[in-house]
Amino acid sequence: MFISILLLLIGLGGGAAAGYAYRKAQAARLADDAENRAEKIITEAKAKHQELLNEAKTKQQEYLIEAKEKSIKMIEEAKQEEQTRRRELQEQQKRLEKREELFDQKLIEIEDKKTKLEDQKKQIEDVKVSIELIKLEQNEKLQEIAKLTKEQAEERLLKQIEVDSQEALQSRLRKMDEITEEEVEIKSRKLLSLAITRFASSVSVDGTTTAVELPNDEMKGRIIGKEGRNIKAIELQTGTEIIVDDTPNMITISGFSPIRRQVAKRALDALIKDGRIQPARIEESIMEAKKSLAQELKKNGEDALYQLGIPVSSIDPKLVSILGRMRFRTSYGQNALQHSIEVGTLAGMMAEELGADVFICKKGGLFHDIGKAVDHDMQGAHPEIGYNIMKKFGFPEEICYQSIAHHEDRPRTIEGAIVKAADAISGARPGARKQSLENFIQRMEELERTAGSFEGVEKVYAIQAGREVRIFIHPEKISDLASYQLAKDIANKIESELSYPGEIKVTIIRETRVIEYAR
Repeated sequence: MFISILLLLIGLGGGAAAGYAYRKAQAARLADDAENRAEKIITEAKAKHQELLNEAKTKQQEYLIEAKEKSIKMIEEAKQEEQTRRRELQEQQKRLEKREELFDQKLIEIEDKKTKLEDQKKQIEDVKVSIELIKLEQNEKLQEIAKLTKEQAEERLLKQIEVDSQEALQSRLRKMDEITEEEVEIKSRKLLSLAITRFASSVSVDGTTTAVELPNDEMKGRIIGKEGRNIKAIELQTGTEIIVDDTPNMITISGFSPIRRQVAKRALDALIKDGRIQPARIEESIMEAKKSLAQELKKNGEDALYQLGIPVSSIDPKLVSILGRMRFRTSYGQNALQHSIEVGTLAGMMAEELGADVFICKKGGLFHDIGKAVDHDMQGAHPEIGYNIMKKFGFPEEICYQSIAHHEDRPRTIEGAIVKAADAISGARPGARKQSLENFIQRMEELERTAGSFEGVEKVYAIQAGREVRIFIHPEKISDLASYQLAKDIANKIESELSYPGEIKVTIIRETRVIEYAR
């Protein structure tokens, strides 16, 4: 048993030794194979590297050859282009040289012609001198024969003709004067009557009051407001007087300025429609009424231009609005815009008959009273103001002159005389003007102008038919104490400078208003 175990151990030891030897031999063989493969890979890599280097060198040579070919080609193209330019320059130089030769030749020809003309001029002058000498010789011979000088012969001849024909000439002149005056009178009457009959316009005299219709009499109380605060706010901000009487469903706006009355009427209409009548809403409505009125002024001006066939695009929009203001301006009770349209139309008709410039007469007639639209705010008479306004907006002198011509005794152009005649026709028609209204408006304007001449005055409104003047002052310029003295000074100046019936109440209003917004 022991021997078996020993033999088994010996066998196992021999097997282990044999296995170890085999594994060592196997490992050596694998190492040799790996080394051989490595050498083979390195050899192949070196060969591949050399092959790549060869290919790179080949491509580099190809690229160099291609680059050289391209550069040679570009050089050849540049040389060809240079040659082409040189040929073109040579051709241009040849053309210029040819032109210079032609110019030189023409200059020589011109000099030759000039020389010939000078020679001819000299010959003509010599001939003129010879003719004058011959005339002098002939006159001297005639004077020797007649024994009279030229002046004496002319004087004697004229006297003889005058004696022989004096009676006939005087009779003829008288007859011509009579015929001329009669024909001119007939033609002028015919021309004016034709122009008047061709243009028929309605006659309406503007008043100083505007009626506002109410839905019911209860609305009168709402317009008056608590302790009269609403009606006072409207009157203060519009410069008009609101008359609330027993007339059913009606109140009256009184004021000499049609624009102020129109602002008040539109504001009242909006307030009545809205139903909210209180001071803050009144101020908003008056601002909205002023904006809508400004749009209407522009539209009135455009309509006037359309009626006379004047392109609206040819007139500055600001001037169109100024023209529209005349819709709310009166002259002796006659609507100023309607009067201007009539003058432009009549002047254009008369210009057609007389052969004058129709466009100047139409445009000059329409704008001849444009100064009246702003004469409340500017110093000077309306003809000069109108002239300056038209000059400012680029009108030509012959049109600007129409503003002055219609007040001149003898206009210096026929168009000025036509516009003056058309202005007289439009204003002289029965019922067209009303003297009393114009005098009233003039008195109101003088009252406002006098009160507004003091320093620190912001706005002035003459109300209650001139029995009261309300003056708004700048609170930062005039204190409460100084406002008392200002009222006295204004009252004294009105007493010394103006004529008026009864008495005038002077009211100074000083208000400080602070506005801030919470955002």
